[in-house]
Amino acid sequence: MSEPTLHIATFYRFVELPDYASLREPLLAESHARGITGTVLLADEGINATLAGSREALEGLLQWLGKRSALAGLAPRWSTAPASPFRKMKVKLRREIVTLGVSGITPGKRTGAHVPPSEWNALIRDPQTLVVDTRNLYETGIGSFAGAVDPGTRNFREFPDYVAQQLDPEVHKRVAMFCTGGIRCEKASALLLDAGFEDVCQLEGGILAYLDEVPEAESLWWGECFVFDERVAVDNALAPGSYGQCYACRRPVSDEDRQHLHYEAGISCPACYDDLTPAQRASFAERKRQRDLAAARAQSDA
Repeated sequence: MSEPTLHIATFYRFVELPDYASLREPLLAESHARGITGTVLLADEGINATLAGSREALEGLLQWLGKRSALAGLAPRWSTAPASPFRKMKVKLRREIVTLGVSGITPGKRTGAHVPPSEWNALIRDPQTLVVDTRNLYETGIGSFAGAVDPGTRNFREFPDYVAQQLDPEVHKRVAMFCTGGIRCEKASALLLDAGFEDVCQLEGGILAYLDEVPEAESLWWGECFVFDERVAVDNALAPGSYGQCYACRRPVSDEDRQHLHYEAGISCPACYDDLTPAQRASFAERKRQRDLAAARAQSDA
């Protein structure tokens, strides 16, 4: 008998949640009761979540969240996986559900025009459109849209500096942005509008929606898309991709990286090898030893 399909629901909403901290424990309890794993970020600006479980359990949790008017009608992006990409359920309280570090940015009130995946190719083929990848270096390095500008950011907090230094509303009349699932573009587009840019667009649903809806033969996407769970990356069919992950720096690692002299599973990769102190290496080695022991115990108990 085949294993039941595991479903993954990804969703976010920018909305005022002044009592967000009081939601943490009930949400954890509801998720545990339904056998759901994953990560939820809560802040007074809204909710951001990626959850795994049965379809019935996830839809039940969405209905439970929807009893709060601010979270009614959440529409997740659905995908499937052979096993949960999460080890446990986490609900984290944050100042922002996606960290930009600029006060006064309110995507719940004003954001860029949402362009559906079916219209994205025509938009980014237009030479009058500046296409900007709002993701970070470790993400852009494994896949992006052909011709997109890579800001070279190490984290999203650096994006405002890129905008201030490299973009000009008098020069860049139309800016189209994209990210993994759409959430970073909500803040990025709001930032540009506040800075005086008038024609600001974003890919609705992000790269994941594009890969899901646009046939590969018509796709302008190259490579794989980094995701923030144990799948590490997904391909054009949204199936787990070819990349692993360095547990030291969290960057994706390719088959070529794994053959490198500086790659040691669970301890370092070519990207972070020179940055690690002896104490960090020892700590990561001990963490790997504990993981291996836990895996061996789980296998012997099976």
